Amino acid sequence: MILDTFVLWVHLFSAVLFVGGSFFIWIVVMPASHHFAKDESERTQMVGKIAKDFGRITNPTLVILVLSGIYNASWYLQSFGDLLSFKNYGATVLFVKVVLVFILIILIYAHGAYYGRKIVRLAREKDLEGLKAVRRRSRVISYANLALMVAILILAVMMQMPP
Repeated sequence: MILDTFVLWVHLFSAVLFVGGSFFIWIVVMPASHHFAKDESERTQMVGKIAKDFGRITNPTLVILVLSGIYNASWYLQSFGDLLSFKNYGATVLFVKVVLVFILIILIYAHGAYYGRKIVRLAREKDLEGLKAVRRRSRVISYANLALMVAILILAVMMQMPP
């Protein structure tokens, strides 16, 4: 009982850091960056450094979320084979949540590896036209990531509700 409570708390706290931090960057840091640097290149580099620093906590946080999520899944499943059996409401919702988490993790790392580095490089080179084009494509993936985070949170709540 105490271990279950602690692992759930760790899972929820990690989700708050991860999801809250992601939304904080989009809702606060991005708009505020316009007040601190008028030069697009300088502003992009500043936001890039903040995102890189945030990445230092997101990597371990994602590992903690996955591991604590696997532990917590035992509440809904007799065995991990039940995840694919769709025998009950909780297992079905959990399956959808796992699929969305998997997609989110792939998008996060693909986005950071490709767009993150490219945006910072273009800003450093002061290629503002290239920067705008890449940033437009990058935003689509970033918005998809935020939408996935919201969907995962909704599914987490649904798992607690009776069918």
